[in-house]
Amino acid sequence: MAGKSSGLIIGEFRRTVDDRYRLIIPPQLAEPITRESVECTLVKERAGCLSLWSRTEWERRFAGRIQLIEQRLSLGDLDRRLAEVQMLGRLLSTRHKPVELAGRNRLVIPEGFREFLGAEPNAEVMLIGAAVCVEIWKREQWLHYLNRRAARFTRLFARLS
Repeated sequence: MAGKSSGLIIGEFRRTVDDRYRLIIPPQLAEPITRESVECTLVKERAGCLSLWSRTEWERRFAGRIQLIEQRLSLGDLDRRLAEVQMLGRLLSTRHKPVELAGRNRLVIPEGFREFLGAEPNAEVMLIGAAVCVEIWKREQWLHYLNRRAARFTRLFARLS
């Protein structure tokens, strides 16, 4: 199943990571996130799942939140939560990375992100249109997630529409 509807990135594709950790992103998923540029942002979402964003969309969503945190730090609002601020800094330092899609929408999964995804060379992964980004799932993790969440679809769809 694949497609793009009303600006939402949707579709499900099974792909294989090659021996150099490269992955071809199908045009239906790549086009919405590369419309402005081949520059994207790869993000560690949850164990066994990475997300791929248009760089401008990621920066738009991310920059505002960082600015708020920086303001709160400068005002001393977070002085009592320094351990949490440090944890946030550690996670921010390793959570996202700029990447580019090469010819034929080929993504090279960077070191650090490979381990987080948990997919070895020649492993199957699932590429999922997640409305605002493309998710790359280790196949087993995707099936586990889908089995836990599928029953909530009707209520979620009704609540959001």
